[in-house]
Amino acid sequence: MRVLRDSGWTRRGFSLLWDPNALSKVASPSGVVSIRQFFSMANAWPEDLPGTGGDALVVAGVEGCLDALTDDDGKVWLETDLKQAVLSFQEEYEGQAALILWLPSGRRRVSMVRATEEYFWKSDSSRSVPGLPIGRCLWAGAESDVTRILISDAADPDVDGDAYVGLYHPRIS
Repeated sequence: MRVLRDSGWTRRGFSLLWDPNALSKVASPSGVVSIRQFFSMANAWPEDLPGTGGDALVVAGVEGCLDALTDDDGKVWLETDLKQAVLSFQEEYEGQAALILWLPSGRRRVSMVRATEEYFWKSDSSRSVPGLPIGRCLWAGAESDVTRILISDAADPDVDGDAYVGLYHPRIS
């Protein structure tokens, strides 16, 4: 399992983030856009982004979309609609900006199967386990390039502990 301890994820790549303290270092509350605004922006990306001094976009609302959909519909939405918008973002900013999906309950809902390093989104308890294959849907089989974002002053923080604030991928294809 790969880990990232620097702040490069705040300026480039694609991240899933769930720690409010880490979020506050990237964007102010007024700088976070809704998933609806994100899809609207995909029609005409702005020159300057509202986070990290113009280099990051934080999007909220993905959880609500996933919660409203069945696992099958969620897979389709992630693999088509959301992924196309992410790819459009990457192309527009030529990999020189960060796209961060804010998932407030991600710490308890994103899980990884250690043997395969596959990531899953745990829906509610009434749905199938292990859940929606969020890694396969978003990173198209490049889950081995996913890095855990760790923020800690400790020399060797627990990769599953409080220092684990999100996931980062340098570029999806």
